Amino acid sequence: MIVVKYGGHALPEPGVPDGILKVIASFHKSGGEIALIHGGGPQVDAELAIHGIESEMVSGYRKTTAEIFEVVQSTLAGKVCRTLVNQLIAYGVNAVGLSASDGQTIRAKVMHPIVDGQAIDIGLVGDIDSTDPSLLKQLISSRYLPVLSPVAVDLHGQGLNLNGDLAAGAIGGSLKADQVIFMTDVEGIYRNYPEKASIISDCTADELRELQPTFAAGMIPKAKAALYALDNGAKVARVIDGRDPANLIAALDGYGGTKVIR
Repeated sequence: MIVVKYGGHALPEPGVPDGILKVIASFHKSGGEIALIHGGGPQVDAELAIHGIESEMVSGYRKTTAEIFEVVQSTLAGKVCRTLVNQLIAYGVNAVGLSASDGQTIRAKVMHPIVDGQAIDIGLVGDIDSTDPSLLKQLISSRYLPVLSPVAVDLHGQGLNLNGDLAAGAIGGSLKADQVIFMTDVEGIYRNYPEKASIISDCTADELRELQPTFAAGMIPKAKAALYALDNGAKVARVIDGRDPANLIAALDGYGGTKVIR
C-alpha cells in the first residue's frame, strides 16, 4: 500500500500529458495499491489573484478567511482534482475523485499553530482530529484509485482548508501504508537548506523531531505530516523531488529522497 502526496508546484495543466501520473497509473495497473492526495497552492494563488483576494502564509499554512476558503474548496475539490482524475482515466486507471471529508476519511478541527511561543488564529485551517479509512479500503480493494483533495470538515459541518501534506500523512497512517511519499520541489530534507551536501538520506522519526525547530516554513507541514504518518501506523515516510518522474519510480522501488522510519 502506497500513499502519494502530489505537491501543487508539480501539478500538470489540464490536458497536458503528465509523466508523474503516468508512473502512478502504471504502478496501479501492474497491481499496486495506491491512493493519491494532491495539493494545489499555486493553483489557489492564481485563482485568488483573479478575484483580487490577498492571502498570507503563516508557518507554511495559508491564513484562510471564509472568502478564501470558498476559493480553496472550489479550486482544489473542483479544478485540480478533476484534472488529475481525468488524466488518470485517460491512462486507463479507474480513478475516483474525493475530498478528505468524504466518508469521514478525515475529520478536522481548527488549527492554532504556535508562532514565537504563542498560539495564533489563522482562520479556517484544519488539523487532524480523527481518521476513518473504511471508504478508501473499499475503493482500493475494488481496484479503484482514490484521488483526494485536502478539504476537510469539522464536527459542526464547517469546511476547513487542510494542508495537503497533513492530509497525506493522516491517510497514510490510517491505511498503515508501506510508504507515504511526499513529492515536493526540493530533493529531500536538508539539515542546512539549501546546502546540497546537507541532504539527509535516512533518519528516524526521533531524529526528525529533533530537526523540526530548524525547518523553514515550507518543510514544517511535511515534517509534521511524516511524523503523524509514522506515529499512526505507516512504515516509511519519504520526501522526494516530484518534478522528475524518475524520482517517483525510484521511490516506489524504495530508493531516493529522504527516508524516515519509526
